[in-house]
Amino acid sequence: MKRLFVLPMFLIAFINTFAQHGGQVLQPTKSSEVKAPIPGAPLSKEYVQAVGKMAYIWGWPLVNMHNREAQIGGKSPYRGYMGGVLPVAPSNQNTMLHDYLAPEQRFITSPNQDVVYGLGFLNFKKDPAVIIQIPDFGNRFWVYQIVDQRSNSFATVGSMYNTKPGFYMFVGPDWKGEKPAGVEAVYKSPTNIGAIFPRVFMDDTPQDKKDIQKLINQIVQYPATDFTGKMQTINWTETKTIPDPNAGSKGETAWVVPEKFFEQLPVVMEEVPALPGEEAMYAWIKQVLDAAKDNPELQKALVDVAVETEKEIINPMFEFRNNGVEAGNGWRTQKNAAEFGYGYFQRTATAKGNMFSNIPFETMYFGNDFDSSKGRLTGGKSYEVTFKKGETPPVNGFWSLTLYNEQHFFYPNEINRFSLGTKNKDLVYNSDGSLTIYVQPDVPKGKLKNNWLPSPKSGVFSLYIRAYGPKEAIYKGTWTPPLIKKTN
Repeated sequence: MKRLFVLPMFLIAFINTFAQHGGQVLQPTKSSEVKAPIPGAPLSKEYVQAVGKMAYIWGWPLVNMHNREAQIGGKSPYRGYMGGVLPVAPSNQNTMLHDYLAPEQRFITSPNQDVVYGLGFLNFKKDPAVIIQIPDFGNRFWVYQIVDQRSNSFATVGSMYNTKPGFYMFVGPDWKGEKPAGVEAVYKSPTNIGAIFPRVFMDDTPQDKKDIQKLINQIVQYPATDFTGKMQTINWTETKTIPDPNAGSKGETAWVVPEKFFEQLPVVMEEVPALPGEEAMYAWIKQVLDAAKDNPELQKALVDVAVETEKEIINPMFEFRNNGVEAGNGWRTQKNAAEFGYGYFQRTATAKGNMFSNIPFETMYFGNDFDSSKGRLTGGKSYEVTFKKGETPPVNGFWSLTLYNEQHFFYPNEINRFSLGTKNKDLVYNSDGSLTIYVQPDVPKGKLKNNWLPSPKSGVFSLYIRAYGPKEAIYKGTWTPPLIKKTN
């Protein structure tokens, strides 16, 4: 009796495929059809470190954001001012300042002193939906920056968008539901972690500091379960102080610790789903992380490459000259802030030097580390920045010129002045209609003191122009920032 031989089903399917397509092996047409790396393959230390370096650069901003939310949103006991200066709150709530940001804060580099800031982290694993209130600002310039864990903008509200006053709801990627009655709009975040940073312009006058209080007291963020349809009000001048664990530090809080990075990266990659086109990179990185999971030698190799990459690649990104594109006269600007896409270098450099930058339609930033003769801006020397008649930054909102020390924080000085611009109502214009700002350690004579931007007596510093609500000349790149001239 003959024995029947039965082919396995997978082999039958394989033969049928060849028969139907004349031996042609079909190629994948979408990412889900591409085979993942085979687990268990031996990976050399050198290979692991090569992939690890790329993963460190790519994942640095994501880990940064994860740790900010965990430390600020996850550990704040209530709405308060950390160290008396930084607005912090539990996740899905917010705190507003009631004046300009104090120079002592070390939460974020390259801040401004043109707006009243607020801060509220989002965590949609904790609460599936969050409300934030927008009062009627009238003609006052304002914008809420709303970003996901990639520090990309995912919702646009502000005076440049003619956003209506009212209640706005923000939800995570898995939310399914209907817009509640009384809510103007619902915005979905592509990640479960994010942040909202209200910015409201304020003149540097006692009257405007008084007038703004009733508005900022209505900027309140809370879980949607607390929504009643009525405006909540908080008097932010009565906000309590929370001890600052980073008190006394000269630099920014270390939100990314190289030695812990590769312990945190697998968690972060689960939090942040791949963008279209990133699936291969995720598989590449995960193979290395899996191989190192139970291998002390590979774990040490990843820690070593993290420390090395932080020093050799991340730290140099801090200087303005190493980010963005040339904008003229030595200034550099960003054209993809908060909408980085595959711009991983710009995303990481921005996270290092000025993490929470608005999208260009909302704000354009210009940074410079050098004078017109290409000398490093240095304390003890004097400089002039002259805007020709009619050539101050063309904006619908406001502009300012800020001086930062070598850590990109405000330079403490005798008159507590850290920037000059639209907010200052007593600037002195030259006889030809131009405006000169004097950047120097010593006070100019007479009324020119109004145009004085105090600089340090030693050490290097940087200058920064910000233009909120930029007009087309800035947004399209036809306006050029002025020269920084060294003077005797």
